[in-house]
Amino acid sequence: MTTYDENILVAFSNAMADAVAKAGASVVTVDARRRMPASGIAYEKNLVLTAEHVVERDDDIRILLPDGSDVPAAVAGSDPGSDLALLRINSGGLVPAEPAAQEARIGQIALALGRPTSEGIQASLGVVSAIGGPVRTGHGGLLERYIRTDTIPYPGFSGGPLVDASGRILGVNTSGLMRGGALTIPVSLAWQAAASLVQHGSVRRGFLGIRSQPVAIPAAQQKALGREQATGLLLVGVEDDSPAMAGGLMVGDILVGLAGQPVTDPDELLARLVGQIVGQPTPVEVLRGGQPARIEVKIGERK
Repeated sequence: MTTYDENILVAFSNAMADAVAKAGASVVTVDARRRMPASGIAYEKNLVLTAEHVVERDDDIRILLPDGSDVPAAVAGSDPGSDLALLRINSGGLVPAEPAAQEARIGQIALALGRPTSEGIQASLGVVSAIGGPVRTGHGGLLERYIRTDTIPYPGFSGGPLVDASGRILGVNTSGLMRGGALTIPVSLAWQAAASLVQHGSVRRGFLGIRSQPVAIPAAQQKALGREQATGLLLVGVEDDSPAMAGGLMVGDILVGLAGQPVTDPDELLARLVGQIVGQPTPVEVLRGGQPARIEVKIGERK
């Protein structure tokens, strides 16, 4: 006789298998390095998003599709700073992955998927154990947020997805951002980077041309600012012929906001200077002489 608890376990098991099957239809093998192939996620019908560090060559890249067919691919764009690369196939026919509607939550059940060999999809079950960021990465990058799980990052899982219990994508798994550990790039950030790779072939990162250091904001200046913000960035240098100088930023200003969002430390500023903001006139909020001021600066593009 089947007990109620056994029915729950069977239902849970079936739900996990269904999630793997759904997401697995969008997971491919990426053969672009000398050692073991890695994994990738169908971003569009002819585009695969994967980890940049697993793409070690520009030619003779092969993609093994879920139906077993093998097709050539070319690099459409890459961003070492976020460890993401976009590959293009001419044949199309991929099943684009479905992003999760909600961001990952700590304690949430999640599945790490990979397709590193022709044997088929592989999975590892766990929970979301931490959500953090920003964190500096290699090649001058900065990841605004990251997900950490206790799933097992089997060899070849880099570039594959982390999925929720319904088979929707929570993020892109990679072991290439931090030495000795695997992280997941949240799907909102990964998809934003992919959109930039489609349009520009790279992820555009901006610069102001300043040197700064964190500084405490006294209570009286917080009151003048109209919000509680304990720290900002004291400008200790403004480069000649920089966007900051052209916009009128001065040594001694305390930068407290950018594009309507507070800025409290250097990492937060770097995280704001990414994407569509580059090349655009953008309001910069400063404290000058203890009083708030808004200055428009056209954000430069870091080369």
